[in-house]
Amino acid sequence: MSDRQVRADGPTRVYGWSWGPDEQRRPGLPWIGVFLIVFGALLLVERALPDYQRLGDVAVLAAGLASLVYWAIRGGTVALYAGAFLTALALPGTIQALGQPLGPGWGTLFFGLAFLVVAAVRAARGGGVGWQALYGSILVLIAGTEILKPDLAGIAWPLILVAIGVVLLVRGTGRV
Repeated sequence: MSDRQVRADGPTRVYGWSWGPDEQRRPGLPWIGVFLIVFGALLLVERALPDYQRLGDVAVLAAGLASLVYWAIRGGTVALYAGAFLTALALPGTIQALGQPLGPGWGTLFFGLAFLVVAAVRAARGGGVGWQALYGSILVLIAGTEILKPDLAGIAWPLILVAIGVVLLVRGTGRV
């Protein structure tokens, strides 16, 4: 049935989606352009530093930084999360490719910091402290034990779980 036909029980409804009037059809910031600028700049860094030959990290870092620039200019939760987590994903490889060896725990640390950045933005906007702060704190604690004292890392996760359980029990018993 086409959108011009009328059914026996009434007219056919057609729903559409568009950006708005012709002058507002495109978003104000072409974020693919931001990505290309950041990606090109990172490729120039790669050329200037011959030891840095990890194109995958460059592309992920460019996408993360472009998303953060987009978020800083236009806002948007998706851009913030994408920027924070893509940047966190690319940082360990980028730092190692630049000649600084990293041990275990650094990827976890960067993801924990990404969660904490998101939590800080949420809190600054009046959203309170959310689950992002809890996850970020847990990841930073685990990473800290892995980086500073690898022997302690094996028991850090169970200790953190026990601590969270105690907090939940204490909070739960307070509500009657």
